[in-house]
Amino acid sequence: MPLLERLLIRGHIDRIKADDQDINTALDGHWTAENVVLFVGAVGAVTRLIATRIQGKGKDPAVLVLDPKGEFVIPLLGGHSAGAEQRALEIAMDLGGQAVITGACAHEGRLPLDAFGDGWGWRRRGTVASWRDLMVRQSQGSRISVHQSSGSTAWQCPEGHPLLHNVEANVVSEPADLVIGARVQGDCQWHPATVWIGIGCERNTSLSLVEKAIAEALATAGLAEEAVAGMASAARKSDEPALQHLSQTRAWAFRTFAEHALASIEVPNPSEVVRKEMGTASVAEAAALLAAGDKGHLIQHKQISRPATGEQGAVTVAIAEAAIPYAPERGELHLVGSGPGDLSLLSGDAKAALSRCSAWVGYSLYLDLLEPLRRPDQVRFDGQLTREWDRCAEALRLAQQGAKVALISSGDSGIYGMAGLALELLLQQPEQDRPSFSVHPGISAFQLAAARAGAPLMHDFCCISLSDRLTPWTVIEKRLEAAATGDFVLALYNPRSKGRDWQLGQAKEILLNHRPPTTPVMLARQLGRAEESHQLTCLERLEPEAVDMLTLVLIGNSSSRAEDDWMVTPRGYPGASLQ
Repeated sequence: MPLLERLLIRGHIDRIKADDQDINTALDGHWTAENVVLFVGAVGAVTRLIATRIQGKGKDPAVLVLDPKGEFVIPLLGGHSAGAEQRALEIAMDLGGQAVITGACAHEGRLPLDAFGDGWGWRRRGTVASWRDLMVRQSQGSRISVHQSSGSTAWQCPEGHPLLHNVEANVVSEPADLVIGARVQGDCQWHPATVWIGIGCERNTSLSLVEKAIAEALATAGLAEEAVAGMASAARKSDEPALQHLSQTRAWAFRTFAEHALASIEVPNPSEVVRKEMGTASVAEAAALLAAGDKGHLIQHKQISRPATGEQGAVTVAIAEAAIPYAPERGELHLVGSGPGDLSLLSGDAKAALSRCSAWVGYSLYLDLLEPLRRPDQVRFDGQLTREWDRCAEALRLAQQGAKVALISSGDSGIYGMAGLALELLLQQPEQDRPSFSVHPGISAFQLAAARAGAPLMHDFCCISLSDRLTPWTVIEKRLEAAATGDFVLALYNPRSKGRDWQLGQAKEILLNHRPPTTPVMLARQLGRAEESHQLTCLERLEPEAVDMLTLVLIGNSSSRAEDDWMVTPRGYPGASLQ
């Protein structure tokens, strides 16, 4: 399949230039800072083609060049500011190629200050010249001061980042080199989405009046528009045309609250006039505080704006700041199956997802196995083995803040993994609070065990977990009985632990009632890891005491056989003719 078609199918591009379309005409419609332009061909030819179009950072798209086989992906233009380096890494991981990154940050292991906030769902502010100066000073080894007042601080990670120095707000005599927060402060800023704009207005208030009122309120409070999470108002304003338009065009969330909820909020500027009209003494201030949630606080009291010539209506604006950012439309939750543990068995799709995500959430052992793939700008969130719900909740919270998050399972996340728990939790959220959700498959333990054994899965098979922590033993027993009577090849997960030392013996007895004692059994332990071992035995000689939680038990059906240390199940069932 041609490379461009592969990239289209894999979702890396959304269209391919038609054969009969002139290349310059195609570029005319796509040469903007918001786009990514990908070429397959020679770097020199592409360079000459785009040379006259280059205008500078903030104006040019990300430009990538691939060779026809997809072995090399070169971010030619917009490496940091337009995300070309990140896109190159993701494509290379997916294709099994190599990203040719020549930027200093990547080679020196430095945090890309002008790009890292994208992975946390933040918006960047500052001139191209200011960011260029900051990056130059960082590359020269200058100490960079950082002031952060909102957003996750996890990006700093336990090991920290060389040259970066955190400063507190009450000791800053002048703006820090890098500012992370809602206020307009300093030359280089990242803005988490923590600002909620409360709005009360007359019916059919002019859009221009609402826009002007919001801009004035933000300016008065010294807040950046890039920090806006959304708007909030009374329930009866849910269909207000100007507010609907702003929500759609600026990608701002729009929350509305019932009058009794608004009336329950204590505000600094209640109004009896508003109470008589709306049933609550406050709309703008109360709605802003309700939207900001627990620990939210009002940072701009209500301001009333009247119409200018040609406008109609009136609008009241107040602003509150939330303690936690809210940007689920920017967030991504990727369920990644890391395979058995050997990085060579990790799928390209899973590698691409890991490369894309700033936050990796998982059990410590699984994260340790993936550690060679982690970059300095990617942060581990280590969890405990039995706290799956906690890990899911933490991953979802981060994604709702706008972060790109990988929630990692061993094997395949959809087979005894985290995908089901994560999806259940996601579906419990209101639709507007859901980040994007993707599942990236991996090689499950039973697949690798089968490969090590030879060819045991040539006929129908099933997998059963013997752990009764989430499934009652009576149900597991029925499944074992059904698998035995149905003559399935059987893979047993979680076969035995210190607290569950009898289930495997019981499963053995059930199976011996339905298939020969000589039925081959493969014990595969620590699959895909340095301590991997395999033992081929038979059902009669299976010793439960020799099995632990790190072992997968693969049991043949009535036609399976062991020969020369291999296990094989014939494709043709006894009495059938193989066509």
